Amino acid sequence: MQTHHAVLTLNTHPLHLITFDTSTFSDSDLLWLPHHRQLDHCGRKRKAEHLAGRIAAVHALREHQLQSVPGIGESGEPLWPGGRYGSISHCANHALAVVGQAPVGVDLETLLTPELCNDLTQSIITPEEHAPLTRSSLPFPLALTLAFSAKESLYKTFSAAALPFPGFDSARVIALNSAAITLQIDATFSRQLAGKCVDIAWMRHENQVVTLLALPASGS
Repeated sequence: MQTHHAVLTLNTHPLHLITFDTSTFSDSDLLWLPHHRQLDHCGRKRKAEHLAGRIAAVHALREHQLQSVPGIGESGEPLWPGGRYGSISHCANHALAVVGQAPVGVDLETLLTPELCNDLTQSIITPEEHAPLTRSSLPFPLALTLAFSAKESLYKTFSAAALPFPGFDSARVIALNSAAITLQIDATFSRQLAGKCVDIAWMRHENQVVTLLALPASGS
């Protein structure tokens, strides 16, 4: 499969971006993955996305002097080696990965169109969240895409503490500016984290947005 590797930087964290061409993918491309047999049931698109994500993850792990490929956990999550934490996101023909010494979540989303905003707004935010989005001065499609993406990054970072199947209303947008979006966690997401506010960094990349929540390493 044809791929191109680049590095984005968000909030001092290197994010490894793989741009890939699904039309050039073949099943033999998966053979370098130790877990390739676990993908036998997947469709072509899913296989290509998975491969691109693992390529991005390998680049991210190399920055930590680790030479390995994350396996697949029981719930489909990446299994990170060497006491490291990581996160992978796919969107369109891009895959993004980040690795850290503490829980981290990254998400990549294509900017929502105004038409999609009309269809999806009520499923992404509550009426109370409209105010911080509109106060931000960002175009509403961008603000709503950031709300969606930030909630995905939040879940990836705190998935170990999250209750089963938390909805988008389990974290509330309370502020948004040109660099970060702030969410407040509800008890329906995690009882132990209820009331906690987190700042999630964001950036635009072409017609997509990237959000990142990286917790400080122990002792930092």
